[in-house]
Amino acid sequence: MNQPGAGYSGYFDAAAGLPPHPVAAEAMQAAWQDGWADPSRLTGAGRRSAVLLDAARQAAATELGVRPDELSFLPSGVHALQQAVLGSLAGRRRAGTVLLHSAVEHSAVFGAADWHRQHGGEVLVAGVDPAGRVDLDEFVELARRPGVATAVLQAANHEVGTRQPVAEAARQLAGIGVPLVVDAGHELVYGQAPAGVPIFTADARLWGGPAGVGLLVTRQGSRWRPPFPVDEAESGRATGTPNVPAIVAAVASLRATRADRAAEGRRLAGLIEQIRQQVPRTVADTVVLGPDDPAGRLPHLVTFSCLYLDGEALLTEFDRRGFAVSSGSSCTADTLTPSHVLVAMGALTSGNVRISLHPGVGQTDVERFLAVLPEAVAIVRAQAPGSSPGVLPGVLPGDLAAGAVGSLGAGQADAPSGTLPRGQRSAPDGLAGSVLDSRGRRCPLPVLDLARALPGVDIGSELTVLADDPAAASDLAAWCRMRGQQLVDQTVLDSGGTAYRVRRLR
Repeated sequence: MNQPGAGYSGYFDAAAGLPPHPVAAEAMQAAWQDGWADPSRLTGAGRRSAVLLDAARQAAATELGVRPDELSFLPSGVHALQQAVLGSLAGRRRAGTVLLHSAVEHSAVFGAADWHRQHGGEVLVAGVDPAGRVDLDEFVELARRPGVATAVLQAANHEVGTRQPVAEAARQLAGIGVPLVVDAGHELVYGQAPAGVPIFTADARLWGGPAGVGLLVTRQGSRWRPPFPVDEAESGRATGTPNVPAIVAAVASLRATRADRAAEGRRLAGLIEQIRQQVPRTVADTVVLGPDDPAGRLPHLVTFSCLYLDGEALLTEFDRRGFAVSSGSSCTADTLTPSHVLVAMGALTSGNVRISLHPGVGQTDVERFLAVLPEAVAIVRAQAPGSSPGVLPGVLPGDLAAGAVGSLGAGQADAPSGTLPRGQRSAPDGLAGSVLDSRGRRCPLPVLDLARALPGVDIGSELTVLADDPAAASDLAAWCRMRGQQLVDQTVLDSGGTAYRVRRLR
Protein backbone atom coordinates (compact mmCIF):
# COMPACT_ATOMS: atom_id res chain seq x y z
CA MET A 1 0.00 0.00 0.00
CA ASN A 2 1.24 3.51 -0.77
CA GLN A 3 2.46 5.76 2.02
CA PRO A 4 -0.36 8.12 3.11
CA GLY A 5 0.35 11.55 1.68
CA ALA A 6 2.91 10.24 -0.82
CA GLY A 7 3.46 12.89 -3.49
CA TYR A 8 2.65 15.72 -1.07
CA SER A 9 6.09 16.11 0.54
CA GLY A 10 5.86 19.92 0.45
CA TYR A 11 2.37 20.01 1.93
CA PHE A 12 2.86 21.25 5.51
CA ASP A 13 -0.78 22.16 6.20
CA ALA A 14 -2.19 18.89 7.52
CA ALA A 15 -4.17 20.71 10.23
CA ALA A 16 -6.45 22.02 7.49
CA GLY A 17 -6.94 18.50 6.16
CA LEU A 18 -4.66 15.58 5.37
CA PRO A 19 -3.93 14.55 1.79
CA PRO A 20 -6.28 11.71 0.75
CA HIS A 21 -5.36 8.40 2.33
CA PRO A 22 -4.91 5.61 -0.26
CA VAL A 23 -7.33 3.43 1.73
CA ALA A 24 -9.99 6.15 1.48
CA ALA A 25 -9.72 6.31 -2.30
CA GLU A 26 -9.94 2.53 -2.62
CA ALA A 27 -12.90 2.26 -0.23
CA MET A 28 -14.83 5.04 -1.94
CA GLN A 29 -14.34 3.53 -5.37
CA ALA A 30 -15.56 0.15 -4.15
CA ALA A 31 -18.52 1.64 -2.27
CA TRP A 32 -19.80 3.44 -5.37
CA GLN A 33 -20.88 0.08 -6.77
CA ASP A 34 -23.30 -0.78 -3.96
CA GLY A 35 -23.65 2.41 -1.90
CA TRP A 36 -25.00 4.93 -4.37
CA ALA A 37 -28.69 4.55 -3.42
CA ASP A 38 -30.66 6.11 -0.56
CA PRO A 39 -30.18 3.71 2.40
CA SER A 40 -33.65 4.56 3.74
CA ARG A 41 -35.36 3.00 0.70
CA LEU A 42 -36.68 -0.56 0.89
CA THR A 43 -35.42 -1.47 -2.54
CA GLY A 44 -32.57 -3.83 -3.27
CA ALA A 45 -30.21 -0.97 -4.02
CA GLY A 46 -31.35 0.87 -0.91
CA ARG A 47 -30.80 -2.18 1.27
CA ARG A 48 -27.27 -2.62 -0.09
CA SER A 49 -26.50 1.00 0.79
CA ALA A 50 -27.97 0.46 4.25
CA VAL A 51 -25.74 -2.57 4.83
CA LEU A 52 -22.64 -0.52 3.93
CA LEU A 53 -23.74 2.36 6.14
CA ASP A 54 -24.42 0.10 9.11
CA ALA A 55 -21.06 -1.63 8.70
CA ALA A 56 -19.27 1.73 8.57
CA ARG A 57 -21.11 2.92 11.68
CA GLN A 58 -20.20 -0.25 13.57
CA ALA A 59 -16.53 0.01 12.57
CA ALA A 60 -16.27 3.68 13.52
CA ALA A 61 -18.07 3.13 16.82
CA THR A 62 -15.68 0.33 17.72
CA GLU A 63 -12.69 2.52 16.86
CA LEU A 64 -14.03 5.36 19.03
CA GLY A 65 -15.24 3.19 21.90
CA VAL A 66 -18.91 4.19 21.62
CA ARG A 67 -22.17 2.42 20.77
CA PRO A 68 -23.27 2.42 17.11
CA ASP A 69 -26.54 4.15 18.01
CA GLU A 70 -24.55 6.96 19.66
CA LEU A 71 -22.73 7.82 16.43
CA SER A 72 -24.16 9.89 13.56
CA PHE A 73 -22.64 10.97 10.25
CA LEU A 74 -23.21 14.58 9.25
CA PRO A 75 -22.39 16.57 6.08
CA SER A 76 -19.21 18.17 7.52
CA GLY A 77 -17.15 18.61 10.65
CA VAL A 78 -18.37 22.18 11.03
CA HIS A 79 -21.98 21.05 10.76
CA ALA A 80 -21.38 18.31 13.34
CA LEU A 81 -19.78 20.74 15.80
CA GLN A 82 -22.54 23.32 15.50
CA GLN A 83 -25.22 20.64 15.79
CA ALA A 84 -23.48 19.33 18.90
CA VAL A 85 -23.41 22.74 20.59
CA LEU A 86 -26.87 23.96 19.62
CA GLY A 87 -28.47 20.54 20.12
CA SER A 88 -27.08 20.33 23.65
CA LEU A 89 -28.42 23.80 24.40
CA ALA A 90 -31.83 22.84 23.00
CA GLY A 91 -31.93 19.68 25.10
CA ARG A 92 -30.97 21.60 28.22
CA ARG A 93 -33.28 24.56 27.76
CA ARG A 94 -34.94 24.00 31.15
CA ALA A 95 -31.57 24.15 32.91
CA GLY A 96 -30.70 27.53 31.45
CA THR A 97 -29.69 29.43 28.34
CA VAL A 98 -26.01 30.16 29.06
CA LEU A 99 -23.29 28.70 26.85
CA LEU A 100 -19.69 28.51 28.11
CA HIS A 101 -16.72 28.00 25.81
CA SER A 102 -13.00 28.77 25.75
CA ALA A 103 -11.54 31.73 23.88
CA VAL A 104 -9.64 29.48 21.46
CA GLU A 105 -12.40 27.24 20.07
CA HIS A 106 -12.91 26.54 16.37
CA SER A 107 -14.71 29.32 14.52
CA ALA A 108 -17.69 26.95 14.15
CA VAL A 109 -18.26 27.25 17.91
CA PHE A 110 -18.13 31.04 17.68
CA GLY A 111 -20.70 30.87 14.88
CA ALA A 112 -22.98 28.71 17.00
CA ALA A 113 -22.47 31.07 19.96
CA ASP A 114 -23.43 34.09 17.85
CA TRP A 115 -26.57 32.30 16.64
CA HIS A 116 -27.42 31.38 20.24
CA ARG A 117 -26.90 34.97 21.39
CA GLN A 118 -29.07 36.34 18.57
CA HIS A 119 -31.88 34.04 19.70
CA GLY A 120 -31.87 35.22 23.29
CA GLY A 121 -29.10 33.13 24.82
CA GLU A 122 -26.09 34.24 26.84
CA VAL A 123 -22.45 33.32 26.23
CA LEU A 124 -19.52 33.13 28.66
CA VAL A 125 -15.94 32.92 27.38
CA ALA A 126 -13.08 31.48 29.42
CA GLY A 127 -9.64 32.93 28.73
CA VAL A 128 -6.39 31.04 28.20
CA ASP A 129 -2.75 31.43 29.23
CA PRO A 130 0.05 32.41 26.79
CA ALA A 131 0.37 28.76 25.77
CA GLY A 132 -3.31 28.62 24.83
CA ARG A 133 -4.42 26.45 27.76
CA VAL A 134 -7.50 27.10 29.89
CA ASP A 135 -7.31 27.28 33.64
CA LEU A 136 -9.41 24.26 34.61
CA ASP A 137 -10.42 25.69 37.99
CA GLU A 138 -11.57 28.91 36.36
CA PHE A 139 -13.41 27.02 33.62
CA VAL A 140 -15.30 24.88 36.14
CA GLU A 141 -16.04 27.91 38.31
CA LEU A 142 -17.62 29.67 35.32
CA ALA A 143 -19.69 26.55 34.66
CA ARG A 144 -21.10 26.81 38.19
CA ARG A 145 -22.80 30.09 37.40
CA PRO A 146 -26.61 30.02 37.37
CA GLY A 147 -28.15 29.13 34.02
CA VAL A 148 -25.11 27.49 32.40
CA ALA A 149 -26.61 24.79 30.21
CA THR A 150 -23.63 23.59 28.14
CA ALA A 151 -19.86 23.96 28.14
CA VAL A 152 -17.55 23.53 25.12
CA LEU A 153 -13.84 22.72 25.20
CA GLN A 154 -11.72 21.53 22.28
CA ALA A 155 -9.45 18.53 22.78
CA ALA A 156 -6.54 20.24 21.01
CA ASN A 157 -6.15 23.59 19.32
CA HIS A 158 -6.02 23.76 15.53
CA GLU A 159 -3.66 26.75 15.35
CA VAL A 160 -0.98 26.09 17.98
CA GLY A 161 -1.61 22.46 18.95
CA THR A 162 -2.29 23.02 22.68
CA ARG A 163 -4.09 20.12 24.32
CA GLN A 164 -6.83 20.86 26.84
CA PRO A 165 -7.72 18.84 29.99
CA VAL A 166 -11.02 17.60 28.57
CA ALA A 167 -11.24 14.33 30.53
CA GLU A 168 -10.86 16.06 33.89
CA ALA A 169 -13.11 18.92 32.77
CA ALA A 170 -15.84 16.43 31.80
CA ARG A 171 -15.51 14.66 35.14
CA GLN A 172 -15.78 17.83 37.19
CA LEU A 173 -18.59 19.27 35.08
CA ALA A 174 -20.56 16.04 35.42
CA GLY A 175 -20.43 16.56 39.17
CA ILE A 176 -22.25 19.87 38.82
CA GLY A 177 -24.64 18.66 36.12
CA VAL A 178 -23.22 20.56 33.11
CA PRO A 179 -22.47 18.51 29.96
CA LEU A 180 -19.25 19.06 28.02
CA VAL A 181 -19.15 19.23 24.21
CA VAL A 182 -15.71 18.48 22.75
CA ASP A 183 -14.26 19.14 19.32
CA ALA A 184 -12.11 15.98 19.21
CA GLY A 185 -11.02 16.05 15.56
CA HIS A 186 -7.32 16.87 15.86
CA GLU A 187 -6.82 14.68 18.92
CA LEU A 188 -8.32 11.64 17.16
CA VAL A 189 -5.53 11.61 14.57
CA TYR A 190 -2.68 10.76 16.97
CA GLY A 191 -4.42 10.52 20.34
CA GLN A 192 -7.46 8.93 21.92
CA ALA A 193 -11.18 9.53 21.73
CA PRO A 194 -12.20 11.69 24.71
CA ALA A 195 -13.15 9.51 27.68
CA GLY A 196 -16.19 10.35 29.78
CA VAL A 197 -17.33 13.11 27.43
CA PRO A 198 -21.08 13.09 26.71
CA ILE A 199 -20.90 14.76 23.27
CA PHE A 200 -17.99 15.05 20.85
CA THR A 201 -17.38 15.61 17.15
CA ALA A 202 -14.74 15.14 14.47
CA ASP A 203 -14.01 15.97 10.81
CA ALA A 204 -12.93 13.21 8.39
CA ARG A 205 -10.62 15.58 6.49
CA LEU A 206 -8.24 15.58 9.45
CA TRP A 207 -7.27 11.93 8.97
CA GLY A 208 -7.24 11.78 5.18
CA GLY A 209 -10.91 11.09 4.60
CA PRO A 210 -13.02 12.93 2.03
CA ALA A 211 -14.57 16.33 2.65
CA GLY A 212 -18.25 16.25 3.51
CA VAL A 213 -18.21 13.79 6.42
CA GLY A 214 -18.47 14.83 10.05
CA LEU A 215 -18.89 12.60 13.08
CA LEU A 216 -21.25 13.43 15.94
CA VAL A 217 -21.29 11.29 19.09
CA THR A 218 -24.08 11.82 21.60
CA ARG A 219 -23.67 9.26 24.37
CA GLN A 220 -26.66 7.52 25.86
CA GLY A 221 -28.28 9.69 28.52
CA SER A 222 -27.15 12.98 26.96
CA ARG A 223 -29.83 15.63 26.76
CA TRP A 224 -29.70 16.52 23.07
CA ARG A 225 -32.47 17.74 20.78
CA PRO A 226 -32.30 18.67 17.09
CA PRO A 227 -31.86 22.46 17.04
CA PHE A 228 -33.23 22.75 13.50
CA PRO A 229 -36.11 21.16 11.54
CA VAL A 230 -35.94 17.37 11.75
CA ASP A 231 -35.29 15.13 8.76
CA GLU A 232 -35.29 11.33 8.61
CA ALA A 233 -31.53 11.05 8.15
CA GLU A 234 -29.38 9.87 11.06
CA SER A 235 -32.25 9.74 13.56
CA GLY A 236 -33.02 13.41 13.04
CA ARG A 237 -29.44 14.59 13.48
CA ALA A 238 -28.79 15.28 9.79
CA THR A 239 -30.71 16.30 6.68
CA GLY A 240 -30.66 14.89 3.19
CA THR A 241 -29.44 11.56 1.86
CA PRO A 242 -26.24 10.25 3.47
CA ASN A 243 -23.23 10.08 1.15
CA VAL A 244 -22.57 6.40 1.82
CA PRO A 245 -19.42 6.04 -0.34
CA ALA A 246 -17.83 9.07 1.38
CA ILE A 247 -18.79 7.73 4.82
CA VAL A 248 -17.28 4.34 4.03
CA ALA A 249 -14.09 6.04 2.83
CA ALA A 250 -13.95 8.24 5.95
CA VAL A 251 -14.23 5.27 8.30
CA ALA A 252 -11.68 3.23 6.34
CA SER A 253 -9.13 6.05 6.52
CA LEU A 254 -9.86 6.59 10.24
CA ARG A 255 -9.05 2.95 11.02
CA ALA A 256 -5.97 2.94 8.81
CA THR A 257 -4.60 6.17 10.29
CA ARG A 258 -5.14 5.13 13.89
CA ALA A 259 -3.63 1.68 13.36
CA ASP A 260 -0.09 3.09 13.52
CA ARG A 261 -0.82 6.43 15.18
CA ALA A 262 1.54 5.87 18.13
CA ALA A 263 4.64 5.20 16.04
CA GLU A 264 3.76 7.85 13.48
CA GLY A 265 3.06 10.37 16.22
CA ARG A 266 6.51 9.80 17.73
CA ARG A 267 8.19 10.19 14.34
CA LEU A 268 6.40 13.44 13.52
CA ALA A 269 6.99 14.76 17.05
CA GLY A 270 10.72 14.39 16.42
CA LEU A 271 10.48 16.40 13.20
CA ILE A 272 8.40 19.08 14.91
CA GLU A 273 10.92 19.34 17.73
CA GLN A 274 13.64 19.85 15.14
CA ILE A 275 11.66 22.76 13.69
CA ARG A 276 10.96 24.22 17.14
CA GLN A 277 14.66 24.20 17.98
CA GLN A 278 15.99 25.36 14.63
CA VAL A 279 13.67 28.26 13.79
CA PRO A 280 14.75 30.65 16.61
CA ARG A 281 18.40 29.87 15.87
CA THR A 282 18.26 30.72 12.19
CA VAL A 283 15.64 33.49 12.06
CA ALA A 284 16.05 36.58 14.24
CA ASP A 285 13.10 38.06 16.16
CA THR A 286 11.09 34.84 16.08
CA VAL A 287 9.17 33.14 18.88
CA VAL A 288 7.71 29.62 18.91
CA LEU A 289 4.16 29.41 20.29
CA GLY A 290 2.38 26.74 22.30
CA PRO A 291 3.44 24.57 25.27
CA ASP A 292 7.09 23.62 25.76
CA ASP A 293 6.06 20.21 27.10
CA PRO A 294 5.59 17.77 24.17
CA ALA A 295 2.84 15.96 26.10
CA GLY A 296 0.85 19.19 26.20
CA ARG A 297 0.62 19.63 22.45
CA LEU A 298 -0.18 17.76 19.26
CA PRO A 299 2.83 15.88 17.86
CA HIS A 300 2.53 17.06 14.27
CA LEU A 301 1.98 20.82 14.60
CA VAL A 302 4.00 23.93 15.48
CA THR A 303 3.36 27.66 15.04
CA PHE A 304 5.94 30.42 15.21
CA SER A 305 5.72 34.21 14.93
CA CYS A 306 8.17 36.39 13.03
CA LEU A 307 8.34 40.08 13.78
CA TYR A 308 8.16 42.71 11.04
CA LEU A 309 6.43 40.77 8.31
CA ASP A 310 3.00 39.81 7.01
CA GLY A 311 2.21 36.12 7.43
CA GLU A 312 0.19 35.98 4.23
CA ALA A 313 3.12 37.36 2.23
CA LEU A 314 5.36 34.71 3.75
CA LEU A 315 2.86 32.01 2.77
CA THR A 316 3.07 33.19 -0.83
CA GLU A 317 6.88 33.08 -0.71
CA PHE A 318 6.82 29.53 0.67
CA ASP A 319 4.31 28.46 -1.96
CA ARG A 320 6.65 29.79 -4.63
CA ARG A 321 9.33 27.53 -3.18
CA GLY A 322 7.10 24.45 -3.15
CA PHE A 323 5.81 24.47 0.42
CA ALA A 324 2.17 24.79 1.47
CA VAL A 325 1.95 26.18 5.01
CA SER A 326 -0.69 28.12 6.91
CA SER A 327 -0.72 31.42 8.75
CA GLY A 328 -2.15 31.79 12.23
CA SER A 329 -3.21 35.27 11.21
CA SER A 330 -6.52 36.13 9.62
CA CYS A 331 -5.20 39.56 8.60
CA THR A 332 -5.55 38.99 4.88
CA ALA A 333 -6.53 41.13 1.93
CA ASP A 334 -10.23 40.47 2.45
CA THR A 335 -10.59 40.71 6.24
CA LEU A 336 -9.37 42.93 9.06
CA THR A 337 -10.18 40.39 11.78
CA PRO A 338 -7.10 38.97 13.54
CA SER A 339 -6.93 35.35 14.67
CA HIS A 340 -9.05 34.99 17.81
CA VAL A 341 -6.76 32.20 19.04
CA LEU A 342 -3.60 34.31 18.86
CA VAL A 343 -5.35 37.35 20.34
CA ALA A 344 -6.53 35.24 23.29
CA MET A 345 -2.96 34.01 23.84
CA GLY A 346 -1.54 37.53 23.58
CA ALA A 347 0.64 36.45 20.65
CA LEU A 348 1.49 38.28 17.45
CA THR A 349 -1.39 37.97 15.00
CA SER A 350 0.77 38.87 12.00
CA GLY A 351 3.90 37.13 10.85
CA ASN A 352 2.64 33.73 11.98
CA VAL A 353 3.41 30.44 10.28
CA ARG A 354 1.69 27.16 11.16
CA ILE A 355 3.49 23.96 10.19
CA SER A 356 1.48 20.74 10.41
CA LEU A 357 2.99 17.53 9.07
CA HIS A 358 1.37 14.40 7.64
CA PRO A 359 2.68 10.82 7.31
CA GLY A 360 4.11 11.49 3.85
CA VAL A 361 6.59 14.08 5.17
CA GLY A 362 10.12 12.89 5.95
CA GLN A 363 13.39 14.15 7.38
CA THR A 364 14.62 15.37 3.99
CA ASP A 365 11.48 17.46 3.47
CA VAL A 366 11.85 19.17 6.85
CA GLU A 367 15.53 19.89 6.25
CA ARG A 368 14.71 21.39 2.87
CA PHE A 369 12.09 23.63 4.50
CA LEU A 370 14.47 24.76 7.23
CA ALA A 371 17.06 25.58 4.59
CA VAL A 372 14.77 27.96 2.66
CA LEU A 373 13.12 29.50 5.74
CA PRO A 374 15.74 32.20 6.58
CA GLU A 375 15.93 33.47 3.02
CA ALA A 376 12.15 33.49 2.62
CA VAL A 377 11.72 35.52 5.82
CA ALA A 378 14.45 37.96 4.79
CA ILE A 379 12.81 38.54 1.41
CA VAL A 380 9.38 39.23 2.91
CA ARG A 381 10.81 41.49 5.61
CA ALA A 382 12.67 43.47 2.98
CA GLN A 383 9.38 43.99 1.11
CA ALA A 384 7.77 45.80 4.07
CA PRO A 385 7.10 49.45 3.17
CA GLY A 386 10.19 51.57 3.81
CA SER A 387 12.37 48.59 4.78
CA SER A 388 16.05 48.32 3.96
CA PRO A 389 17.39 44.75 3.74
CA GLY A 390 19.01 43.80 7.03
CA VAL A 391 18.03 47.06 8.76
CA LEU A 392 14.66 46.85 10.47
CA PRO A 393 14.68 48.59 13.87
CA GLY A 394 15.74 52.20 13.50
CA VAL A 395 14.42 55.67 12.83
CA LEU A 396 13.52 56.50 9.28
CA PRO A 397 14.11 60.06 8.10
CA GLY A 398 11.21 62.37 7.49
CA ASP A 399 7.70 61.02 7.80
CA LEU A 400 8.36 57.36 8.72
CA ALA A 401 6.37 56.29 5.64
CA ALA A 402 2.74 56.65 6.74
CA GLY A 403 3.08 58.25 10.14
CA ALA A 404 5.60 60.60 11.62
CA VAL A 405 6.97 60.72 15.12
CA GLY A 406 7.65 64.06 16.73
CA SER A 407 7.70 65.76 20.10
CA LEU A 408 4.28 67.33 20.34
CA GLY A 409 3.48 69.57 23.24
CA ALA A 410 0.06 70.70 24.37
CA GLY A 411 0.36 73.91 22.38
CA GLN A 412 1.28 72.05 19.23
CA ALA A 413 -1.58 69.62 19.68
CA ASP A 414 -4.05 72.32 18.69
CA ALA A 415 -2.08 73.45 15.67
CA PRO A 416 -3.61 72.85 12.24
CA SER A 417 -2.26 69.88 10.33
CA GLY A 418 0.55 70.92 8.02
CA THR A 419 1.83 73.79 10.20
CA LEU A 420 4.25 71.62 12.17
CA PRO A 421 7.85 71.05 11.12
CA ARG A 422 8.62 68.11 8.83
CA GLY A 423 8.56 64.83 10.77
CA GLN A 424 5.72 65.94 13.06
CA ARG A 425 1.93 65.88 13.03
CA SER A 426 -0.73 67.43 15.16
CA ALA A 427 -1.68 65.17 18.07
CA PRO A 428 -5.41 64.38 18.34
CA ASP A 429 -7.48 64.30 21.51
CA GLY A 430 -5.05 66.56 23.37
CA LEU A 431 -2.22 64.04 23.40
CA ALA A 432 1.17 65.38 24.39
CA GLY A 433 4.70 64.08 24.04
CA SER A 434 6.12 61.90 21.26
CA VAL A 435 3.36 60.60 19.01
CA LEU A 436 3.53 58.15 16.13
CA ASP A 437 0.44 58.11 13.90
CA SER A 438 0.01 54.65 12.33
CA ARG A 439 -3.72 54.90 11.74
CA GLY A 440 -4.76 53.51 8.39
CA ARG A 441 -1.83 51.08 8.51
CA ARG A 442 -2.64 47.37 8.63
CA CYS A 443 -0.79 44.65 10.49
CA PRO A 444 2.16 44.28 10.76
CA LEU A 445 2.91 47.91 9.84
CA PRO A 446 2.04 49.53 13.21
CA VAL A 447 4.53 47.19 14.90
CA LEU A 448 7.12 47.93 12.23
CA ASP A 449 6.56 51.67 12.70
CA LEU A 450 7.07 51.32 16.45
CA ALA A 451 10.25 49.26 16.00
CA ARG A 452 11.73 51.93 13.76
CA ALA A 453 10.69 54.88 15.91
CA LEU A 454 11.38 53.76 19.48
CA PRO A 455 15.21 53.88 19.18
CA GLY A 456 14.83 57.63 18.62
CA VAL A 457 13.21 58.02 22.04
CA ASP A 458 15.35 58.40 25.18
CA ILE A 459 15.48 55.40 27.53
CA GLY A 460 12.82 55.92 30.19
CA SER A 461 10.75 58.16 27.92
CA GLU A 462 7.46 57.26 26.24
CA LEU A 463 6.15 57.09 22.69
CA THR A 464 2.43 57.09 21.95
CA VAL A 465 1.41 54.99 18.95
CA LEU A 466 -1.92 55.72 17.27
CA ALA A 467 -3.42 52.72 15.45
CA ASP A 468 -6.84 51.62 14.24
CA ASP A 469 -6.05 48.10 13.00
CA PRO A 470 -7.97 45.46 15.06
CA ALA A 471 -4.77 43.45 15.50
CA ALA A 472 -2.76 46.34 16.93
CA ALA A 473 -3.77 45.75 20.56
CA SER A 474 -2.42 42.20 20.56
CA ASP A 475 0.52 42.84 18.25
CA LEU A 476 1.92 45.89 20.04
CA ALA A 477 1.64 44.17 23.43
CA ALA A 478 3.37 41.06 22.06
CA TRP A 479 6.14 43.17 20.51
CA CYS A 480 6.80 44.93 23.80
CA ARG A 481 7.14 41.58 25.60
CA MET A 482 9.42 40.16 22.92
CA ARG A 483 11.67 43.25 22.83
CA GLY A 484 11.74 43.99 26.57
CA GLN A 485 9.76 47.24 26.37
CA GLN A 486 6.70 48.34 28.37
CA LEU A 487 3.19 48.94 27.11
CA VAL A 488 2.01 51.40 29.75
CA ASP A 489 -1.64 51.72 28.76
CA GLN A 490 -4.04 52.18 25.87
CA THR A 491 -6.85 54.68 25.35
CA VAL A 492 -9.62 54.78 22.75
CA LEU A 493 -9.57 58.12 20.91
CA ASP A 494 -12.58 60.24 20.09
CA SER A 495 -11.02 60.99 16.72
CA GLY A 496 -10.75 57.28 15.87
CA GLY A 497 -8.38 54.48 16.72
CA THR A 498 -6.52 53.78 19.94
CA ALA A 499 -3.50 55.42 21.57
CA TYR A 500 -0.91 52.94 22.90
CA ARG A 501 1.62 54.42 25.32
CA VAL A 502 4.98 52.61 25.14
CA ARG A 503 7.91 53.27 27.48
CA ARG A 504 11.42 52.53 26.22
CA LEU A 505 13.24 50.43 28.83
CA ARG A 506 16.45 49.70 26.95
